[in-house]
Amino acid sequence: MTNMVKSLNSMLVNARDFPYVALLDVIQEKMSKWWNDRRIVAMAITTPLTPSRESEFRPRFAQSNGRHTLQLNPVTYHVKGGELEGVVDIFNKTCTCKEFTIDKLPCVHAIAAAHHAQVSVYSLVSPYYTKEYYVLAYGETIYPVGSQSQWDVPNEVTTRVVLPREVKERKREGRRLQGSHRSASLESGKIYGLLFYSINFMYVSMVCYFTPLILCSLVWLEMFIYY
Repeated sequence: MTNMVKSLNSMLVNARDFPYVALLDVIQEKMSKWWNDRRIVAMAITTPLTPSRESEFRPRFAQSNGRHTLQLNPVTYHVKGGELEGVVDIFNKTCTCKEFTIDKLPCVHAIAAAHHAQVSVYSLVSPYYTKEYYVLAYGETIYPVGSQSQWDVPNEVTTRVVLPREVKERKREGRRLQGSHRSASLESGKIYGLLFYSINFMYVSMVCYFTPLILCSLVWLEMFIYY
C-alpha cells in the first residue's frame, strides 16, 4: 500500500460507512479545500521557482563561481573545475554530468555556461518548476455537485439501459477432482492409522503375556545358582 493510499484511507476513516453519495460529497469538500489552500500558497510565491526547487537551486550559484568555461560552438560549452567537469549544451539543455539532463534543473556546469553566454539561468529551468505552472496546476475550482434535482443530465444518459455484464459459469471439474484426491487421502490415512494401532496393540499384548514367564524363569535360575 502506497503512502498516498494510506493518506486517503486516514482522511476517509470517519466517512467510509456513509452512503456512496455522502462519501463522494466528503471527498469533493476535501479536494476543494486542498485546491484552494495550494492556490493561495502558489500565488504568494515571490521567487521564479517553487520553494522546494528554489532552495535546491540557489546553492549551485556559489558552487559555479570560479569555474573555467570554454566555448566550443554557439551553444556548447566545456566547464572545468571542481571534482567533475562537464560539457553543456544550452540549446538542448543537457550536460555530460547527467544532472541537468535528468533533473531538468541547471547543474553547476550549466549555470557557469549560462553566465559565460550571458543567458538567464532561469530560462534553462524546466517550466514545470516555475511559479506560473504551480499556479496553473491549482488554477481551476472544484465546485460542489449540488442537489440531484438540479442535475442537468443529457437524455442520452437517462435513457441508456445499462445491463450487467455476462458472467460465465466456472467449471468445477478441477474442484471435484481435488475433492476425490482429498477423500482418497483421508481413506489411506485411516488405513495407516488402523495398522499403526493394531501393531502397537499386538506389541503390548505380547509384552504383557511373556513378561511374567520371563520373570519366573529368571527367579528359578537365580535360586538354582544360589543354592
